[in-house]
Amino acid sequence: MNGLVAARYLARAGHRVLVLERRPEDDALYEVGWVPEFIARDLALTNELRIEQPDPWMATPLPQGGALELWRDVSTSVEAIRRVSTQDAVKWPAFCERMGRLSQVLKMLYAAPPPDVLSGDLSELIQLAGLGLKVRRMGKQGIVDLLRVLPMSVAELLDDWFETDALKAVLGGAGVMHLRQGPKAGGTAFSMLHHHVGSSPGVFRPPRSNVGAVLRTSSVGAGIEVRRGESAQVTGLAVKSGRVTGAVLASGDEVATDLVVSSASPRATLLGLVDPAWFDPDFIRAVRHIKCRGVVAMVRLELEKAPGFTRLSVAPSLDHLERAYDDAKYGRVSQAPYVEAETAGQFGNGRHVIEVRVQYAPHELSDGQWDQPRRRALGERVVGALASHVPELEASRVEEVLAPPDLEARYGFPEGHAYGGELTLDQILFMRPVPGWARYRTPIGGLYLCGAGTHPGGAIAGASGAHAARAALADLRRGR
Repeated sequence: MNGLVAARYLARAGHRVLVLERRPEDDALYEVGWVPEFIARDLALTNELRIEQPDPWMATPLPQGGALELWRDVSTSVEAIRRVSTQDAVKWPAFCERMGRLSQVLKMLYAAPPPDVLSGDLSELIQLAGLGLKVRRMGKQGIVDLLRVLPMSVAELLDDWFETDALKAVLGGAGVMHLRQGPKAGGTAFSMLHHHVGSSPGVFRPPRSNVGAVLRTSSVGAGIEVRRGESAQVTGLAVKSGRVTGAVLASGDEVATDLVVSSASPRATLLGLVDPAWFDPDFIRAVRHIKCRGVVAMVRLELEKAPGFTRLSVAPSLDHLERAYDDAKYGRVSQAPYVEAETAGQFGNGRHVIEVRVQYAPHELSDGQWDQPRRRALGERVVGALASHVPELEASRVEEVLAPPDLEARYGFPEGHAYGGELTLDQILFMRPVPGWARYRTPIGGLYLCGAGTHPGGAIAGASGAHAARAALADLRRGR
């Protein structure tokens, strides 16, 4: 996705662009994440773009039976919450408003390259001053919230606001998404807000859209050539005198170029495609230490009848999430994982497809390797967790289990991590992917990074690609 966005920006500026993709086809039906408005406007995507957000955006089973449903409309959620806690229902609008204001700060940061806090350049100082003024307009309460909430654990934040375990677990799930951390870890409140960016107040999961399909269709005839398949896989980058000069393909061919924008992860690009002799040892060490501890597996189920939900979270409490993490902390697959299931529509065989994100399933296991019996056991565990609340799912068929090593092999996710690097406080903004190299450039002239491992990270569809392309174009104009 980020690669296609970068390609469109470069082609729009008059450059001939070649997109090289190892996978023979893109099987993503939709992209998860907020699509920044400036990208839709710049690339003329608005008319074809479809943003989807289930309503209710999440349901979670209640211990006394039934389910708590959270809706895009704040007042409708208030009535649903009132059935389990009058106190929490009263607090919900204020919580949504305050978290919404904080997510607007992140949205503002994500719509631009990361600020360079160490720069003495006048334009950088002006940008930082403008950011400070915008934060100041949040008022005293907003500034206090910003400074207090971002480093908090999501458990502490939610315990301050609510008493209902099921409600806190749904919100806490956004705080640990794609993290090898539990909800009691510092900084997980930031993760919850990150996954709130681009959604309506009170919706704490990223939207999804057809932006990938729109980009693939609109790129045809736009000065972009796309090559797919194993022969198009980039196996190395040729460098001469500190500048990139070509891309070496698995077919043995070399494509001459003086500009490469890589949507692969920082690790895969800088450690796998370039001779490390071109880099300073400290830089290599920093790249090697990017945290990419994948703990998410994907399970695909098929069912003859519609399951009766759009999106379902199975995590009864924050303590349940913390215990699920405890297993992964020691390299074990969680015995009672955190599960989110989403219906993906009805396919040609008449069966309904359910896609399930399972957390925590570590990439590295302390007692062996991922094999077919382990994958099968995880699939059965997922069916059991869901069927205890939706009995119809007992009859579902496990079609596919993708453990973190499978996600790495199929999609190039480092250690199975979809974001190319964890979104923790030490790996965001000007520290993403590594401190000193957050502006999409690399120590190799003409080589840029544009994947989710750069600012602003995963679940922000296309922003990294747009920022990287703009950086590359700016350098070309300056003759760099």
